[in-house]
Amino acid sequence: MSSIERTGEPLLKVTGLKKHFPITHGIVFKKQIGAVKAVDGLDLEVYPGETVGLVGESGCGKSTAGRTMTKLLEPTAGQIMFDGRDITSLSKRQLVPLRKQMAMIFQDPYSSLNPRHTVGTIVSAPFQVQGFTPPGGVKQAVQDIMARVGLNPEHYNRYPNEFSGGQRQRIGIARAVALQPKLIVCDEPVSALDVSVQAQVVNLLEDLQDEFKITFVFIAHDLSVIRHISDRVVVMYLGKVMEVASRDDLYHRPEHPYTHALLSAVPIPDPKLEDARERILLQGDLPSPSNPPSGCVFRTRCYKAQDLCAQEVPTLVTRPGGHAVACHFPEVRSFGSEPAPVPDVPTGAEFAQG
Repeated sequence: MSSIERTGEPLLKVTGLKKHFPITHGIVFKKQIGAVKAVDGLDLEVYPGETVGLVGESGCGKSTAGRTMTKLLEPTAGQIMFDGRDITSLSKRQLVPLRKQMAMIFQDPYSSLNPRHTVGTIVSAPFQVQGFTPPGGVKQAVQDIMARVGLNPEHYNRYPNEFSGGQRQRIGIARAVALQPKLIVCDEPVSALDVSVQAQVVNLLEDLQDEFKITFVFIAHDLSVIRHISDRVVVMYLGKVMEVASRDDLYHRPEHPYTHALLSAVPIPDPKLEDARERILLQGDLPSPSNPPSGCVFRTRCYKAQDLCAQEVPTLVTRPGGHAVACHFPEVRSFGSEPAPVPDVPTGAEFAQG
């Protein structure tokens, strides 16, 4: 992706975003005895036309953050600004007109589509909800969108079970771009797909972004995919932001120990370089988000942890150039070698069977 010049106001801005799921005890009264802190103080700005990648281990709160910033989940605390408007406290009914400006692509192409609805019904749903009839009719518009994402328009009346996983994800993408929204949150849209199909879907998303001027928040745990598509990258761990930087800056000069560990696990296509480089193995499992460690939440697995890390929560400090890191003892490492690239493949209808 080309670098995006961030000027003017951000399209999406979240400040202090929190999403805590209550832990209750008892059948009748259900007394709250704790909370799962899935997202715990997320600050994020996304500017028009750019792609912000959200990365981290499974269970770090990426998907919850994506659903909360689009108000599919109600935030516990914090503020969500979209296109200059505070949408934090808006009801579902008040959000309906705004839904045409924001959409979401879900991870599982099997469970995200209603098996009782045809492709035509699924992709036309945004038109029905918004009460909008495009020129030429809804059916024609849906078939045009299907052709654009590499699906056969003649399959308008088929059901999801008649399609492969890659085709189903294209149906989800068609539904998301139907109204040409300003923002799409992609929740690991390629992680459930075969590697060859992943490349097709990623390139399709880039083409659609260029054509419709869409802004992406791209959630993934595959750092090679994130590097291919993102302009900026946000690294999350246990509901908190560890590091924020431009794509090239983060991959060549990471500062947080957690980012170092993630990048050391990315495959390198050269066997000699792969064998020679240092691997950083994190000890233990991800702590429970219902009982996170004191101080820095990463300290229990960090190879640089000291007493200060257990006592004080590190502040996300932004350095010149926009590189921000939340660590008491950041360390710059050079990652000059390239990770495994995402192949550059066509995305048109010739891959409709993918």
